[in-house]
Amino acid sequence: MHVPFCASRCGYCDFNTYTATELGDSVRRDTFHEVLADEIRFAREALGDQARPVSTVFVGGGTPTLLGASALVSVLDAIRVEFGLDPSAEVTTEANPDSVDAGTLAALREGGFTRVSLGMQSSAPSVLRILDRTHTPGASVAAARQAREVGFDHVNLDLIYGTPGETDDDLRRSLDDVLAAGVDHVSAYSLIVEDGTPLARRVQRGEMAAPDDDVMADRYVIVDDTLSAAGMSWYEVSNWSRPGGECRHNLGYWHGEDWWGIGPGAHSHVAGERWWNVKHPRTYAERLSSGVTPEEDREVLDDDAVRTETVMLGVRLAEGMPVGELVVDPDLVSSGLLDAGALESGRIVLTRSGRLLADAVVRRLLI
Repeated sequence: MHVPFCASRCGYCDFNTYTATELGDSVRRDTFHEVLADEIRFAREALGDQARPVSTVFVGGGTPTLLGASALVSVLDAIRVEFGLDPSAEVTTEANPDSVDAGTLAALREGGFTRVSLGMQSSAPSVLRILDRTHTPGASVAAARQAREVGFDHVNLDLIYGTPGETDDDLRRSLDDVLAAGVDHVSAYSLIVEDGTPLARRVQRGEMAAPDDDVMADRYVIVDDTLSAAGMSWYEVSNWSRPGGECRHNLGYWHGEDWWGIGPGAHSHVAGERWWNVKHPRTYAERLSSGVTPEEDREVLDDDAVRTETVMLGVRLAEGMPVGELVVDPDLVSSGLLDAGALESGRIVLTRSGRLLADAVVRRLLI
């Protein structure tokens, strides 16, 4: 479920998000949860006999918690009514550290949310400034601790490494803070300078250097070494968790399962078809209020597309994927990118060097 609202726009972000100033009076944030519920009802009707109880829910954005806990819980209630919610369902919401407090987190937990993912990015004030983050360095750790105190067993902190001006010590301090927060999951992503963003324009003007690939690789090693030493294992190239803390929702994507994406610009995948909604919140809301599908376009995945996505996603997992009909170049093993023992057992598993070059490995496997 995509909630497209942000209090302010981060300079590196190219997600489908909008501030109140950008939307003006055309979209009401205080009633947007009702629009999301409209699509949930639409989805139930459209799926018909294919509908089944929901096993995972992930509310992302934007900043979903800007809607307020009661609004998010009401949307979850709509899912319960229309589809049913598996008793052991994983229900996640993203949040910025400055968009929640203990009361908000307690209301979310009481309303059925089981997991919270906080956008920390860094503990270094200079890095937060460059990324246009609005929270203070200690806010993420405080919010994570509050989430644990009100009953969330599963808490994630997001990190971004490789921001211009960041040092190795900046990253190490961020990791120390993550571990001090007592979370069971960490997502760590290298900074990507996306075309059209304010950060990209600053790099193009020469105001700051573009991220360096070698530096990014060194920073990944720091992340992996630090989290591994603390008992957190990688289960996907950019994700680490304690046992049982893996994000089941994201594993569903990586395993090629079915999902329905709710919200403006959200993508869905059911029975070999993929479709996506119109991006602007006003158009999205107008279509649903008129009883018209918010879908913008769709595609049927042919065998080649399924094969490509299966390899692209499966290789990123620590469990790897079956060799199947793939022809594996022996050089991928001799160069240290694939685990030789796993390959002998019929599975393709990346080494850490392979993780650093995962996209290149995928291209070699698809030749």
